[in-house]
Amino acid sequence: MSGVALSPLPTTVPVLLATAVGTALCSASANTLNQLQEVPFDAQMARTRMRPIVRRAISPLHAATFAGISGIAGPAILWSMTNPTTAFLGAGTIALYAGPYTWMKRKSTINTWVGAVVGAAPPLMGWTACGGQLLPSTIYPIDFFPPPFLSSLSDTLLDSSLINPSLAPLALFTLLFSWQFPHFNSLSHVVRGSYAQAGCHMLSVLDPRKNALVSLRHALILLPICSVLIPLSGLTTWWFALSSLFPNLVLLRASWRFWKHGGEKQARALFRDSLWHLPLILGLMMVHKQGIDWLQWIGLGSEEEESRNENKVVAESESS
Repeated sequence: MSGVALSPLPTTVPVLLATAVGTALCSASANTLNQLQEVPFDAQMARTRMRPIVRRAISPLHAATFAGISGIAGPAILWSMTNPTTAFLGAGTIALYAGPYTWMKRKSTINTWVGAVVGAAPPLMGWTACGGQLLPSTIYPIDFFPPPFLSSLSDTLLDSSLINPSLAPLALFTLLFSWQFPHFNSLSHVVRGSYAQAGCHMLSVLDPRKNALVSLRHALILLPICSVLIPLSGLTTWWFALSSLFPNLVLLRASWRFWKHGGEKQARALFRDSLWHLPLILGLMMVHKQGIDWLQWIGLGSEEEESRNENKVVAESESS
């Protein structure tokens, strides 16, 4: 839903709701297929042994039927209510999560990176649901939005670039991708005993020190993502580069303490910080969305600015 909100392209409430429902169904299908394959392993883990298939609250047939229906309905809703690109992204997340990710959990620590790709897909689905492009093209080449004091872009060029900022999908993806490592690696450290019981190849089990280092590395990467890439992509104004510093520094401090001490207390603290960090960052992105004048939106904009915008609309309608 944040991907829809941040898109400069027009949308409707039905598209927003269809994207949310379709994505939720894809997620439900992927998780069900994952649990169907992991019954013998889930039964060995304290935190998963009460899952419904393990305790036989529902049968494998019941679960498989639900996974099939939701796995078909999710992409179908996305296809019919948004577009094929969003539907393919939804189907791809099901296949990636229930296939390579689940298989790799007992083969390689790379499973965490594969899982992070799945977790970074939903905002891309929100972006494409509004008609946004995933990759630059001849119609929408790569556009950069430097700070105002470095920019020589005219208002006309800026307005035309905002129709579909080509770096925006990359910015959304990298934000969600990197955030997941402080979030998940801290949690996996807390439950590493359960992962060891089930034979999962997790960094928290095989190399706890590196597990904490990866968390720190990606918490550090979030700084240039938020302070450079996101405003440079045109998703937000450059004020976001400043307002995002505080939550990112708090997460970085928690990640550094987790790496330095490596204890369960520090892991829990980092996990708690990650829970409020992401919604706050996404909220700040919406506040600083490029092209939004909140004073005018609530009726407090200057008459001169309103007159300028009205003249621009008239000029555009006449030219069209």
